[in-house]
Amino acid sequence: MNTASATAANDLFPATHAEALRRLDIVDPAEYARSRNALDGATTGLSPYLTHGVITLREAVARLLQRRRLGFDDKLCFELAWREFFQHVWNHEGERVLQDLRPAGLWPGRYTPALPADIREGRSGVPAIDAAVRQLYATGYLHNHARMWLASYVVHLRKVHWRAGADWLYGHLLDGDVPSNHLSWQWVAGTFSTKPYLFNAENVARYAPLPAFKAWQSRGTVIDQPYEALDLLAREAGDCGAEPGVHAGVAEPALCAAPPAGLIAPRAPAVPPPRRDVALVHPWALGEPPREPGGGPPAWRLGVIHLPAHAALPWSEARWRWVLQRMAAVTDAVFIGDLQDAAACPPLPSRAAVDATRAPLPGYDAALASVATLRPAPRLLPDPPTLCRSFSAFYGGVKRQSRSLQALLNGELF
Repeated sequence: MNTASATAANDLFPATHAEALRRLDIVDPAEYARSRNALDGATTGLSPYLTHGVITLREAVARLLQRRRLGFDDKLCFELAWREFFQHVWNHEGERVLQDLRPAGLWPGRYTPALPADIREGRSGVPAIDAAVRQLYATGYLHNHARMWLASYVVHLRKVHWRAGADWLYGHLLDGDVPSNHLSWQWVAGTFSTKPYLFNAENVARYAPLPAFKAWQSRGTVIDQPYEALDLLAREAGDCGAEPGVHAGVAEPALCAAPPAGLIAPRAPAVPPPRRDVALVHPWALGEPPREPGGGPPAWRLGVIHLPAHAALPWSEARWRWVLQRMAAVTDAVFIGDLQDAAACPPLPSRAAVDATRAPLPGYDAALASVATLRPAPRLLPDPPTLCRSFSAFYGGVKRQSRSLQALLNGELF
């Protein structure tokens, strides 16, 4: 367990609503559009807060519009829409996003189901890959370009099945959610896109962070080839293996199916007061407690960690620490266990008096629905009733239905 790394990740992304608002207030959509592709560009750093519902996309866009002009053609809006597109696919496909959504027809061989140790330990010998792994473990975060490079290298050059890489990355990211993470890996792999994503050393040199350029520069490695050669390797060659020589590595932090001991202080018993409605607060719904209309008593908020769902997709200590710190701040009590175990689960009112939103992790919705009335997670963009299989179809439909972002916030469609 790497407590130092876990603490550093939480220092970099304080688990508070105030920090989400601070980051929103310094966003410059024009500068974002100009430099976001660079690893040291003007990215927002909002993804952990959006993923875990500390702030919703509707709330974020409403606050942005108070200070900035923002429309559907702005790059920032375009990128935020990808998050809702992935959620749209999840709403229609559910756990199928954990399987190939299109036939894997690029390479005729069998992709290995395990991530090699040299990749997990940041000693592949390809600096861009090893630097990304080190940064992931140290911060719980990676720029989207680095995530794509990592996924492309893992799948197309090392011949590892995308699911192995996606599960591993998901566990270490503070902002990992199954729809965005796993569908992004499928997009790179070509099982959720029309062609595979490839990159080379020239692409790395163009977007690598200038202060740490040498640590990322990958000349002379397997990725230092023209795209035509890399495409041939992806289609016809086997695992290219680690670069020749001995390379220094780094220990991978443990992935834990349950919160490590001591991450949450003892709380009051998880039993709601009589005659009070209850809101279940799962790890993707960690927003501020809402004000009750009419000044009535607020719902009693029970944080829930449904452990059976985490067994298949465990988290790092850094992520457990982040989630539990935030959950403790916005709930009256926290339950960690099996929601469907009647003997262990706290006594709750009837399902009609217990409320919860859907959660983007297999196993959560069924458990939540067994004790609560389940409602959709809040969205900004309309959710088409039939599945859009491409982002362009999804976003084109949104723009045809909507006059402006402000109109969407007001619930107005054409």
